[in-house]
Amino acid sequence: MIRHLTPADYTAMPWVNGKGTTIEMLRLEEGGRLRLRLSRASVVENGDFSIFPNIERNLTVLTGPGFDLAGAGVQLSARPLVPVAFAGDVPLRATGVSVPSDDFNVMTDRALPRPEVAVVTGQLHLLPGDLLAVYGLGSAVVNGRAMRAGDLILADEALQVSGQVLLVRAFGVTLNP
Repeated sequence: MIRHLTPADYTAMPWVNGKGTTIEMLRLEEGGRLRLRLSRASVVENGDFSIFPNIERNLTVLTGPGFDLAGAGVQLSARPLVPVAFAGDVPLRATGVSVPSDDFNVMTDRALPRPEVAVVTGQLHLLPGDLLAVYGLGSAVVNGRAMRAGDLILADEALQVSGQVLLVRAFGVTLNP
């Protein structure tokens, strides 16, 4: 199965900490528990990140110079097109924000294996299994289907991809009809 989502399908919502807005592209729950969430947000100033107990996070800066994430014993650099993983329940603060940076977020239930997140340019063939999410960073083609920057293709079947995309393989998660 393949689903093609566009920005018209996404939902804007406030951050848990009330300091910004998230564009939620996909949310999968099971028994009232978050399994997977894909979203975009803008970090416009230094400040605390929201806390998400029992959630693993992965953030990829899409635009802007990026920023640092700092907390007790944690120092991470969030730089353009380089995925960075961290625990959602560790208090972190964005620092070094000089101009706004937009980022792509992957949140998964800690009980699941950590997802694979990569920025890919060119052509690749993806084998089926688990959930594949392909987010367009520019014009791209997935299984002959054109997608624009900001589109999201979800699949559980083999994919032929060309263009520049952010790719997520979420293990232990299936695409519900």
